[in-house]
Amino acid sequence: MTRQVKRAFRFRFYPTDEQAAELSRTFGCVRLVYNRALEERTRAWYSERRRVSYAQSSAALTQWKKTEEFAFLTEVSSVPLQQALRHLQRAFGNFFTQRAGYPRFKSRKKSRAVAEYTRSAFTWRDGQLTLAKTAGPLDIRWSRPLPERTEPTTVTVSRDAAGRWFVSLLCEDTIAPAAAGTAAVGLDAGITSLVTLSTGEKVTNPRHERRDRARLARAQRALSRKAKDSANREKARRKVARVHARIADRRRDHLHKLSTRLVRENQTVVIEDLTVRSLLKNRTLARAISDASWAQLRSMLEYKCAWYGRDLVVIDRWFPSSKLCENCGTVAARMPLDLRAWTCACGAVHDRDINAARNILAAGLAVSACGAGVRPQGSSPGGQSAWKQESLRREP
Repeated sequence: MTRQVKRAFRFRFYPTDEQAAELSRTFGCVRLVYNRALEERTRAWYSERRRVSYAQSSAALTQWKKTEEFAFLTEVSSVPLQQALRHLQRAFGNFFTQRAGYPRFKSRKKSRAVAEYTRSAFTWRDGQLTLAKTAGPLDIRWSRPLPERTEPTTVTVSRDAAGRWFVSLLCEDTIAPAAAGTAAVGLDAGITSLVTLSTGEKVTNPRHERRDRARLARAQRALSRKAKDSANREKARRKVARVHARIADRRRDHLHKLSTRLVRENQTVVIEDLTVRSLLKNRTLARAISDASWAQLRSMLEYKCAWYGRDLVVIDRWFPSSKLCENCGTVAARMPLDLRAWTCACGAVHDRDINAARNILAAGLAVSACGAGVRPQGSSPGGQSAWKQESLRREP
């Protein structure tokens, strides 16, 4: 059975000088509207204990355009400005439901330059995209085709820190599920090996940041020597940004290939519910953990499993996968990180990562067999939740 999904297709494009100037003005206006609306909502709450709705923010935007101070807002398309208010409303919704922190102001230097256009603010004709208030279609590099007989519903234009321009087209796509199978795999995330599979295979960690660390250090040293607010400093900043972009692009490409392979080859994929934010507090391993990007891999597995009809099972973060003997079910008292192989009291010799991956797979299959959800269940820090001990412990 095919699935109808909304899918974003991202392409690089090269604007003309006029288009670049217009889009840069739009980015600035979007940031200003977002920040001013956030300031007004914050002020209304702390001074009057009054909540401001999206409709009220939209009405305020209309009034701002009529003032001499903000009359320039009428020079850009109104749709990205309205979308900025919708994004702010969503940010407050996430805050009130405790899914995110309080919305923060957008910085001119640090925040992503982005503008979102809905269907009324762009023209799609004969495979060419023209945005409102811009002259002529965008010069897009079509690296892959869009789905047949479909048109974009939302267009997002952005410029990254390296000065590259991208356009993301949100389209309706039909995805056929992969053929059903019986294969299942457990994944144990690591640093030396990016992931270890329950089959015994270890996927080497490419360490993209480490491979470009010397190049990045040179670029950062050159940046630190440039005078503040000078043209040379801006050139040096772009060089640093290009190194970061190279690292991020290569990492994302590798994770896409790995996640696609895992989803194609297995009907069930089992992973751990790692708290990456807490792990990053380890100063010794924080850089290596960030380079591994486990959270990005999990995100890719989640939506690809949903697309292709696969099962993704996430087990409890406190499950003692490394300390549990897969042969007899004994849990070791302690397991320091530098111990990569260990011998159980029953005589079984374990590779730490392979043993953990097999235990993760067994736990995930136990959860699936019991009909539990794919989300991990609450447990104590000692990992003593009932289903883990009962379903995994075997008699010696």
